[in-house]
Amino acid sequence: MGSLYSEQHTWLHAVPAYVKLLCLALLGTGLFFTDQLHMLFIASACCIGVFLSLRKAATKTKPFLVGLVIACALIAAFHIYMRHPTLAAITVMRLISTSLMGLALTLTTRYSDLLHVFERLLSPLKHIGISSEQLALQIALMLRFTEHFFVLWRRLDEAHKLRTGRSGGFKILAPLTIQMLIAARRVADALHLRLRR
Repeated sequence: MGSLYSEQHTWLHAVPAYVKLLCLALLGTGLFFTDQLHMLFIASACCIGVFLSLRKAATKTKPFLVGLVIACALIAAFHIYMRHPTLAAITVMRLISTSLMGLALTLTTRYSDLLHVFERLLSPLKHIGISSEQLALQIALMLRFTEHFFVLWRRLDEAHKLRTGRSGGFKILAPLTIQMLIAARRVADALHLRLRR
């Protein structure tokens, strides 16, 4: 499956996966515990700064950044139309912060490292009869397929642009769905063969 992970080394690659996951969890929680605009602005500015510090490694996320800008614009327009400009600013800053940090984590963390962290976090569940390895694998696969969805969407959209000069939009939804189902079937078959051994 396609991956957004960047082989171009950055300072964030050297940070352990568990530290990055912890920071993302704390940031995501903290953003929803405050409605103060100045605090959210500082958080957004820091997140933008961290993302920009990745430089060339972040160039492959351009299609996602365009989607993020469009989503922010639509959300802001809706809240402003409903006469809630403050809520518009709060929502947009939360979305920008969490999205950029999620992309930064994906760009600089290997899938295997994330799986290892999940296995260690869930290991106490063994004491109550729950297989932590399988649960960690399920969580990791969910994240991996989410990433693969966006990678595949980008590839199909770029191919459509090369043929027609325009973005694919909803026209690539059918081939995108088919490709995702094929990928899911391949992974399922591979897991089935591996677990039977």
